[in-house]
Formats: sequence, structure tokens, C-alpha cells
Amino acid sequence: MNNLRVGVIGVGYLGKFHAEKYARMEAVDLVGVADADPDVAQAIAGKYATRAYTDYKDLMGGVDAVSVVVPTPLHYTIGRDFLANNVDVLIEKPITTTLEEADELIRMAEERGLLIQVGHLERFNPAVVALEGRIHNPRLIESHRLSVFQERGTDVSVVLDLMIHDIDIILSVVRSDVTRIHAAGVPVISGQVDIANARLDFKNGCVATVTASRISDRTERKIRLFQQDAYISVDFANHEITLIHQKKSGPDAIIAGMEREQMCFTKSDALDDEIRAFVGAVRRREPPEVTGVMGRNALKVALSIMDQISATSGQPAGL
Repeated sequence: MNNLRVGVIGVGYLGKFHAEKYARMEAVDLVGVADADPDVAQAIAGKYATRAYTDYKDLMGGVDAVSVVVPTPLHYTIGRDFLANNVDVLIEKPITTTLEEADELIRMAEERGLLIQVGHLERFNPAVVALEGRIHNPRLIESHRLSVFQERGTDVSVVLDLMIHDIDIILSVVRSDVTRIHAAGVPVISGQVDIANARLDFKNGCVATVTASRISDRTERKIRLFQQDAYISVDFANHEITLIHQKKSGPDAIIAGMEREQMCFTKSDALDDEIRAFVGAVRRREPPEVTGVMGRNALKVALSIMDQISATSGQPAGL
């Protein structure tokens, strides 16, 4: 089998790590990186012994798959151009800025038999992977994603910057339509909403409350799920799961009739796992872990939250 020819479009803060992962993979050739800043492109290309481009279109015809790691407003145009040239794409989250753009990319991929994977990195957290088979019809979900302020990412609302990670995970475990959204948020430091809270009501009766802030004095990435027989707490940052579930236990139980189980997982390289999953899906021609449709569904909820914040606060929704 021939080596898979890949490229990375945008090699700034995150894109340079995409280039690093590809460059170290067996049976993968990093044939080039593209960045609007020629110095950045050249620096990364030199580090990984590949070619540098300032125009991503120069990679057309020379790659089988690409990572698109550019500002969100450019996702659609660049993704569209590569799909039109029969190239599979890994697009960083969010998939696009609008549902119409997402729908067009999904349509193009389906018509051409191509793959779109969306970079919802938290799906590859070992604690999230270990949830498989443990969640059964959750009725209440609480998530908190807090970080100290950083300039990076402030060109978009905290809903698209941070909250969308939890939206994606919640949609993947609830598997029901959202029927109602209540949301509030406010810009504090940047020109976009920096802290937001939303309540999501699902058709099956589940309720999720989601909080995201990039102006916290601490970092926290946790989600708590309550179902009929158990309480599950996931600490994304520390790769831990706490499971309290029904069991006929002795008098020393923390909660009568319940047993506590603590699971800790070896910290892994989620980005490496994500890119390897993309490469594997491309080679096997099978749906990726996070499809374009899944990315579109998360975007739909995120945009609805932003619209409600804008309507109730008078603040611009902010992409």
C-alpha cells in the first residue's frame, strides 16, 4: 500500500502539532504545509523536512487528505476546495460558521464518497472513551469547562471556543433532539461572549446545563451525568471517572445501597489519537469517529445558544 499523502493548512498554534503528528507516522508522507505567513510556513516545513506554501491551492493534486487548522471563517472555503478536488478533510471544530456551509460540505463529501472528520478533540480523551457502555439514558447532565484568560481563541464566542466540546459529548450520549434552549452570556474582557450558561431540554426528557468560561481563576473540565442507577463524574483534565452505582453494599458505603468506583486512566496524546483515527478512516474508507453530521449537530446547538444570548442581552452573537 502506498503511503498516504497529507498536508496541513494553517500551522499556527494548533496546526503545528498536526504537522508534527503526521510527520512521525509510519506510512504517511507529510508532503507540505501551508500558511499565509511565509515565515511560519517555512519554519514548520524546515522542522519536519517538508515543503512550505503560502497558498493552500498549491497542494491540490499532491495530497490524499489534509488537516484544515485555520480560523473558523475560512473552514468552509478551504474545506470546499479540497473536497472539490477529491481530498478527505479533517476540519478543526467548529466545522463552519453557519449551518448552510456545513450542509454544503457534507453534501459534497457524500456525493464524492469522501470523508469529513471534525476536530472535537475531547472525544479522544481516554476517560470519554471509557464511558462507552456505562451511560444508559441519562436524565440530568451538568458540565463545566473553565479556563484562565488567554488571547488565543477570543476571535469567537466562548460557546464556539470551549462550550462546543461539551455540547458534542452531550449530544453523543443523549441521542435525542433538543427541544428547548435557555441561555445567557456576557463579554467581560474580549469583544465576544466570555462566559456563558445554557440549559438544554431534550425530547426524551433529559436536561443538560452547560457552563463555559474563559475568565476563571482556575482550569476545570468536568461533566456529571445522572441516570436511574448511577451517578457518573468525568474529569477530562485528570482523565478520571467516578462512578457511584446501585449495589447491595455493607454499612460502610458512602451512600446506602450505592458503591463508589474510581477509575484513573493513563494520560494519552488525544491529538495523536484523533489524527491516527482520521488516517485509519481514510485508509479503510469508513466513517470517522466524529463525522461532518456530528459536527454540524453540535454547531446547530451552539449557534442557537449564541442567538438566544444575543436576543436576550443585546450583545452580538459573535462567531
